[in-house]
Amino acid sequence: MAKRFIGAAAGVALAALLSGCIVIESSGGERVVVQAPAASGALAAADTYAEVVADPSRPAADVERDSLRHPADILAFARVAPGDRIADVRPGAGYFTTLFSLAVGPGGHVYGFIPNRTAERDNVTFAPVDERLANVTKVNGDLDAASFAFGEPLDIVFMSQEYHDFTIPRFGVDVDRMNARVFEVLKPGGLYVLIDHEAAAGTGISVAGTLHRIEGAALRKQVEAAGFVFEGESQALRNPADDHSINVFGAAIRGKTDQFVYRFRKPG
Repeated sequence: MAKRFIGAAAGVALAALLSGCIVIESSGGERVVVQAPAASGALAAADTYAEVVADPSRPAADVERDSLRHPADILAFARVAPGDRIADVRPGAGYFTTLFSLAVGPGGHVYGFIPNRTAERDNVTFAPVDERLANVTKVNGDLDAASFAFGEPLDIVFMSQEYHDFTIPRFGVDVDRMNARVFEVLKPGGLYVLIDHEAAAGTGISVAGTLHRIEGAALRKQVEAAGFVFEGESQALRNPADDHSINVFGAAIRGKTDQFVYRFRKPG
């Protein structure tokens, strides 16, 4: 199947908004670019992230998950922009990969990075996304080795609900080396954005293999040790009703866990 570009109009609009401009379509279809008032820029950008989420080319199965994953909020927090180069680490069936593809447009690129450890299964799951989208490329390699490279500096490295797995011994990942490699492949000022299931205070990484959770404070300490600067947290996926004691796959909590969303920056 030939790859194709999707969401070009949303990408053009987002580029204009992030540069302080608005794209207006006249009744005749002509695009007019005008300068946006400074006070309205954030609101306009938020509206355009919503347009990316509303793109009709997105798979129906992805759209069904939007109420739980708050994609417009995540795109905004990650500061995804047209032309960006993004690595989506262990992307599954490509929920965020597709959103990134739409947002970065034909001038950007998204790498679906699948670790060798899980490649036999994950390559099959990700194949439809890799085949469908022209600005998406599947990459296999080791997270903590030189193979975690893309031939160009990246703007964003993104992991959703995966970091805790890499701390489990059976995955065979040296997490300190992994974070160091992420630091190396990002451009100066590049962002490392992490979403994961919160664990109880004081548990660190000890329940990663049982409850599939990680304490946010422990993750932050590991990432900052690689040289990253912590920029902030989004509350989009927080759930105070989750007491952090249940396996994330349990029927009572699945899809509704308390999740932290952290953004780190490579200095420069």
